[in-house]
Amino acid sequence: MLYNAASIYSHNAPSTMTRTKICGITREEDALAAAHSGADALGLVFYEKSPRFVTVQHAAQLAKIIPPFVTVAGLFVNPSEDEVRNVLRRVPLDVLQFHGEEEPGFCAQFGRPYLKAIRVKQGVDLIQCAARYQDAQGLLLDAFVEGVHGGTGVVFEWDLIPKQLPLPVILSGGLNDGNVAAAIVRVRPYAVDVSSGVEAGKGIKDVAKIARFMHEVKRIDVKRVSE
Repeated sequence: MLYNAASIYSHNAPSTMTRTKICGITREEDALAAAHSGADALGLVFYEKSPRFVTVQHAAQLAKIIPPFVTVAGLFVNPSEDEVRNVLRRVPLDVLQFHGEEEPGFCAQFGRPYLKAIRVKQGVDLIQCAARYQDAQGLLLDAFVEGVHGGTGVVFEWDLIPKQLPLPVILSGGLNDGNVAAAIVRVRPYAVDVSSGVEAGKGIKDVAKIARFMHEVKRIDVKRVSE
């Protein structure tokens, strides 16, 4: 599973193999393709304004066919407590992922590990964010685009990430098979998170793109370990 409490603080260790999450799953065939490619986690989006939104009923069907030992993450943007609890009653989520302005106490109240997404731009203090969300299992770092909470396909300046953060980094934002190796070398994240970079269209994954993305992650990890 992607977020293992015993190993998560190995972030930035040169020998750590990079975990991979494929987000915005909307179809059973895409869930299976991602899992069979070796993805550690799959993301289901419960934000109605997203083109990758899935209903609770559909998410429950998707979760049933996901193979064992693949983490299922649920993505929310400024939900109510009732909305999150309704999903949890019907969908066996392993990890919660909050992409809005949720307070730390809100994120931590559901009895599930959680990730806090931070939209990165000049002036955002990631050290302070890590301290504020110290109970999170990691910070998911994405590009800041005004009025959009993720899934933009935009790359942010990786140099804005401090060399040492007290929480693991899950790197997102415009990743694809052409740049993920460079991202891993530069940032040394605990995990990478991809959505639009492996799509044929919004919410429709491309099996070949998934395969190329996973190949690049594994290739650069093997190269790093051997150096």
